[in-house]
Amino acid sequence: MKALVLEKAHELRLRDVDLPLDMGPRDVKIRMHTVGVCGSDVHYYQHGGIGPYVVDEPMILGHEASGVVAEVGAEVTHLKPGDRVCMEPGIPQMDSRATLEGIYNLDPAVRFWATPPIHGCLTPFVVHPAAFTFRLPDNVSFGEGAIVEPLAIGLQAAKKAALKPGDVAVVIGAGTIGAMTALAALAGGAARVILADLVPEKLALFADNPAVTTVDVRNTKLADTVKSLTDGWGANVVFEASGSARAFDDIFELLCPGGCLVMVGIPAGKVAFDIVAIQAKEVRIESVFRYANIFPRALALIASGQVDVKPFISRTFAFEDGIEAFEEAAAGRATDVKIQIEFGEPVTSS
Repeated sequence: MKALVLEKAHELRLRDVDLPLDMGPRDVKIRMHTVGVCGSDVHYYQHGGIGPYVVDEPMILGHEASGVVAEVGAEVTHLKPGDRVCMEPGIPQMDSRATLEGIYNLDPAVRFWATPPIHGCLTPFVVHPAAFTFRLPDNVSFGEGAIVEPLAIGLQAAKKAALKPGDVAVVIGAGTIGAMTALAALAGGAARVILADLVPEKLALFADNPAVTTVDVRNTKLADTVKSLTDGWGANVVFEASGSARAFDDIFELLCPGGCLVMVGIPAGKVAFDIVAIQAKEVRIESVFRYANIFPRALALIASGQVDVKPFISRTFAFEDGIEAFEEAAAGRATDVKIQIEFGEPVTSS
């Protein structure tokens, strides 16, 4: 099969690979349809690594995915060939302590697509555990199915925040993860989301949502908007989803007493915290690393119509143009939120 392979930083090739597609009794073989280009994929492409995860040898990219079941293992009963599905990309060790305690996303042995040394799914066929494969309802497109993964991160953040109905939430960063976090906060009960970014084109995608107030921080101080909308009290929750170290400057000024900061974005380096500012408000701090037991909930919210992710799918490229898709994603165009790659008919499944 052909695959989109990251040979090393700045070097992508669409080439033949020899991947095993052996199935166990609880696995399914999936013909890929749509794969989203994630910020982590782009980071590997540009830098060859993220923290301790370094691309030391060629790696297939991609982990936000949907497709069609081609074959099922002997013990699989909830899926059948022809089913349209999306796939949760992180597979833990099922008997690990983290998994047994319900936090399988934190299992040190988790095998996550396109995280060195694990290959991703930008190849025509994959074999995946049926337990981490979810049938798409008829009203959910392949493109929407492939964006379930980043929405799951937003829902994990909303869960960690312990949002209450009527809360005011601030989301810093309106890229894919920030946008999904804003949608998740509203689904989790927030009465208002204040969404901040430097890029007006991304903020404009929320222009028709009456529950979202957008703030272009190039010309408006975020803290002033928060104070105005909360009568000076502050937001109940602040989600930092930009990954910018500068976002933490005076971030606790945005929170009300007893509020919660949820760290979703990943800064490039260490960030200094004002401990006294944290203590003075008894701020609760939470962090997010992927998600656990969230994927089917994200899919259900899309299927219900309560969460509409379609406006955030910016452009779609054919698999044969996958290198161009990554080049465009790396360019960081203001009008792009989520770029996706679609497969045509595969040449072979073996």
